[in-house]
Amino acid sequence: MPDIMKIKSYQPGKPIEEVKRELGLKTIVKLASNENPLGPSNKAIEAIKKCASEINIYPDGGGYYLKKALTEKLGLGEEEIILGNGSDEIVSLISRVFLQKGEEAIMGDPSFLMYKIDTQLSQARIIPIPLNNFRLNLPAMTKAITSKTKLIFISNPNNPTGTIVEEKEVKSFLKDLPFRIIVIFDEAYFEYVEDENYPQTINLLNEKNNIIILRTFSKIYGLAGLRIGYGITRPQIIEMLNRARPPFNVNSLAQAAALASLKDKYQIERSKKLIKEEKEYLYSNLHKMKLPYIPTQANFILIKLGTKASYVEKRLLQDGIIIRGMKAYNLTQYIRLTIGTREQNERFIRALHKIFLSI
Repeated sequence: MPDIMKIKSYQPGKPIEEVKRELGLKTIVKLASNENPLGPSNKAIEAIKKCASEINIYPDGGGYYLKKALTEKLGLGEEEIILGNGSDEIVSLISRVFLQKGEEAIMGDPSFLMYKIDTQLSQARIIPIPLNNFRLNLPAMTKAITSKTKLIFISNPNNPTGTIVEEKEVKSFLKDLPFRIIVIFDEAYFEYVEDENYPQTINLLNEKNNIIILRTFSKIYGLAGLRIGYGITRPQIIEMLNRARPPFNVNSLAQAAALASLKDKYQIERSKKLIKEEKEYLYSNLHKMKLPYIPTQANFILIKLGTKASYVEKRLLQDGIIIRGMKAYNLTQYIRLTIGTREQNERFIRALHKIFLSI
């Protein structure tokens, strides 16, 4: 068994209603968890309503209709897809199936926190590779490979920096990678990417048998509260993951909402447009305030506030604005801001400006 007390648990925020009560505020703007500020598709909401009266029945354990829709959208076979209770669950399944005590998992530092937690739960060793100019350092990851390396996690765009590694870098990285090592491309934010050099990893499935692609309905589809994601890989790996997957792991409402969301292309384009426009609005105002930030390909921005970061985070909360402090990522001089609506972003900028005027 792993030494559970050595594992740093994921720290959730307080419920918004509780924060309102504690601070005596009427409204709260939550810009901490990279959620879609537009919410889910209306089609998804209608699908949930129709499905709600049947929640006494267990969900489709194989996700037949959703997997069928995904195969049509992606041009894959149903045997190449696994559904998860969020893509987080699939990370857990991968670690449980492919990592053993004493083996190693390579990951960027900082990157998505669950990679570390799941590696520790498997009693495997974390090999953190520092970022290079806030980007994943693939050459350094290659150099870190040993006979004990089993998994390599590539968050692309990377959370919390919003940066990407490009297609030519990925192809070079995969070229001589030992077959025994599985590479996980976590693409939770891929729909937001504007850079034309972003790798088309699905096209690599025919060339490489040792990659897993993770995607989610939590971000651009606005279904974070329902917890549903999916993994794409070769059938042999899917079969092994399914052996560890709990039965009925994806609930009925999540499956119905995800299926309906896939049919609403307008909502996706609307969400992309919002993030593109609001990203430029925030960039412009951060420039005016002379606050450094990391240009992002996701729906969040990493902003440098220096030694005042923790203080500003607390002050923003007092003004009813929740952002993500970066202490858990060892980026103590930064905050991570989810890109919201214009109204939300204006409120953030006003509050930030007021705070810096008072310092």
